[in-house]
Amino acid sequence: MSVKVYGIKNCNTMKKAFDFLDEKGVPYEFIDYKKQKPTIELLEGFLKETDLASLVNKQGTTYRKMSDEQKKALESEKTALPILVENSSMIKRPVILSDNKVVMVGWNPEKWENLLK
Repeated sequence: MSVKVYGIKNCNTMKKAFDFLDEKGVPYEFIDYKKQKPTIELLEGFLKETDLASLVNKQGTTYRKMSDEQKKALESEKTALPILVENSSMIKRPVILSDNKVVMVGWNPEKWENLLK
């Protein structure tokens, strides 16, 4: 199983995911959005496996500071993707791929336990 973990290193949710994966002995490649900016093509790939509403982090400070018009733009793939590329902290974390398919968006240890079975 090839696992890639996308996110931001210093995020508390990411730390939980790293601890879990390390504890379970799951090898993974980490891609930090702050060092390797996501591309529209990468996000389009994610959206083949999940929906836009699941990908947008509406709990974070960046989202809460947006105007209603900007928030509305996040409801359409065409207008949302450029916003997510420029504001990678608005992508829900982590995005976990296994064998190049999105298996989880956001952290859910119970779901991951089930995937490991």
